[in-house]
Amino acid sequence: MCRNIRVLHNFEPPASEDEIQAAAVQYVRKVSGSTHPSAVNQEAFDAAVEAVAEATRVLLESLVTKAPPRDREVEAAKAKERSAARFGR
Repeated sequence: MCRNIRVLHNFEPPASEDEIQAAAVQYVRKVSGSTHPSAVNQEAFDAAVEAVAEATRVLLESLVTKAPPRDREVEAAKAKERSAARFGR
């Protein structure tokens, strides 16, 4: 899975439209193998991004959990710790 796609479920505040859009772009880039589609493929690329973003919105709105919402700052700190352990400071 693409490392740039982040978990969006169960955060307070909920995932923003920008986060959903960024995840959709990363997914379509990964699947298509292209970070910048050619002009002839731009329309298909944009349509795919919008379809993935909409599917993500529907999914996030439909998911149910009993776990308390996660805190973005705490999750970011954990990610930094994992990175430091993996790559050193």
